[in-house]
Amino acid sequence: MGDATPVNTAGRPVPIGTRKPVRVLVVDDSIIARAVYNRLISAEPDMEFSGQASTAEEALKLLETVRVDVILLDLEMPGMGGLKALPKIIATSHGAQILVVSSLTEAGAEHTMTALAQGAADTLLKPSGGQFDREYRTGLVERIRVLGPFRYGHQIARKPAADSRSASKKAARMMAIGASTGGILALRQFFENMPAETGMPILLTQHLPESFLPAFAEQIERFSGRRARLAEQGMEMRADEVLIAPGSAHLEVENMGGRYFVRLNREPSGNGCMPSVDVMLSSLAQATGGECVAVVLSGMGRDGAKGAQMIVDAGGTVLVQDEATCAVWGMPGSIASAGLATAVLPPDKLATRAVLARKSR
Repeated sequence: MGDATPVNTAGRPVPIGTRKPVRVLVVDDSIIARAVYNRLISAEPDMEFSGQASTAEEALKLLETVRVDVILLDLEMPGMGGLKALPKIIATSHGAQILVVSSLTEAGAEHTMTALAQGAADTLLKPSGGQFDREYRTGLVERIRVLGPFRYGHQIARKPAADSRSASKKAARMMAIGASTGGILALRQFFENMPAETGMPILLTQHLPESFLPAFAEQIERFSGRRARLAEQGMEMRADEVLIAPGSAHLEVENMGGRYFVRLNREPSGNGCMPSVDVMLSSLAQATGGECVAVVLSGMGRDGAKGAQMIVDAGGTVLVQDEATCAVWGMPGSIASAGLATAVLPPDKLATRAVLARKSR
């Protein structure tokens, strides 16, 4: 999903000794989980275990006196519970990023999607049976580091807004959206501000655990007020329907006589992402001859940058979310810094701008 090493504006790694430690609060009713998280975080030279709570009520009280950068939040706890407490935690945490630790159950997926739509930045599955293996530990530390104050994206050397590309003269036939960390809230804001009719099929690649995607599709359908489905091989793409990349394949476009159909590609993407925004956008550029608009929202890493280049080379339009509203400005930031974006805007403004691409210039 991308390099989590903090870098400065010259693109050089920030030495660990010069970084302010990422302060972490753990909110989990499992004493075993809290102990494991404590050991993991305390072992990292650029992190600090700043506190723990076994209930949401305890966490809210602790946040009155403790400032932290990242909160690991279990949603299923006694008392108020993490999900119900989330708005209060966001309001009292002084901008801390929230990493939801979620179960694999159907209810867990629905609750996690709700938490992400309310403003939690990212999610990580809680290992079954308390098996915190090396891969899980590495993934957890990487996510914490990305969400911390030196997270990748805020150190990208980028061009000023005045250097944005001119608007494309090609009328868009299709829209594609890519997102990752922090993308669920951005997608909600985007779709809630989109006109009822766009005249375009809408493709969507969001980095999520595969087990969460059915709940995610239902969520997008509620946000957007239009049909949203997980893409299947050979599906025809229809105006104002949202087709979502499944977790096990990249979503590609096949042009058959001016009608567009789903092609699922399971080959490695080259950037480690499955599904990949790069693969989706590259296919879209080729299938439409650049008559398309791509929107890239909050996310870590650079997935989407190569695809955006292909969209631009084909004469299409690329729009990205602005840094101020992103949980992580990695994906949109890499595109903006390369001078590929026509506009850099908050998600609600991007919705209006994306639909305008439907009209020829």
